[in-house]
Amino acid sequence: MAGFRALAREVRNPRNTIALRRTSLRKCLERFAPYGHRATWRHLCARAGLAPDDRSPDPALLIAALAELEEAREVWLAYEAEFAGRRRREKHDGIRQPSAVDDWHRNTWGGCDIVPCASPEVTPAAPLADVLRRMIKAMESAPGDACPVCAQERIEWRTDLERYPLQGPVCTDCGIVVPVPVLTPAALSAARRYTFAERYAAV
Repeated sequence: MAGFRALAREVRNPRNTIALRRTSLRKCLERFAPYGHRATWRHLCARAGLAPDDRSPDPALLIAALAELEEAREVWLAYEAEFAGRRRREKHDGIRQPSAVDDWHRNTWGGCDIVPCASPEVTPAAPLADVLRRMIKAMESAPGDACPVCAQERIEWRTDLERYPLQGPVCTDCGIVVPVPVLTPAALSAARRYTFAERYAAV
C-alpha cells in the first residue's frame, strides 16, 4: 500500500490523468486527516477553491490543497517526534503515569481525527497547520475557558457525535470537538448549561 509521500508524488505528477491525481489526494487522507476524512476533504476543497464533487478539477487547485495538507503533516510529525523523545526521557526518569496529553496523543495515533469536527460541513477557517499548532500549544498549557482554535467561548456539550469521542464539548463557531483537558471545569459546566438552555429554548 502506497504511503503518504508516494501518493503526494502521484498528485503532483503531470503525466497522470487528473482523475488519478484527484484520487491520490483523497487517498492521502487515509494516511493523514486531522479533522477526519470527510471534514478534512471539505476543508481542503474550501481553502483551495475546489468543488468537493468535481471529478476533473484544475490541477493547480489540487496542488494547493496538497501543499496545505503537507504543511500540516510536517507540523504533526515534528510534534510526534518531540512527544516520543519526551516519553522516553520520562520513562528513563521513572515517570510512568500518563498525562492528559498522553491520552490525547494515543487517540490521535496515525494522524487521523487529531482535531475531529462534529460535522464535515463546519471546519475552522484557518490553515490546517495553524490549527494543529494552536491545539498542540493548548494541550501543553493550562486549561482555558475558550476554544483553543478560534478563541470563542460559545461551546456546547454534544452527546450525538458520530466518532470517538461519542460525546464532548463542541465549539459552535469553528465546529471542532474540543479535548476535555484543554477546558477548565467552569468552561465545561458552561458548555453543559449552554446545551441545556438551547434544548429548552427550542421547546
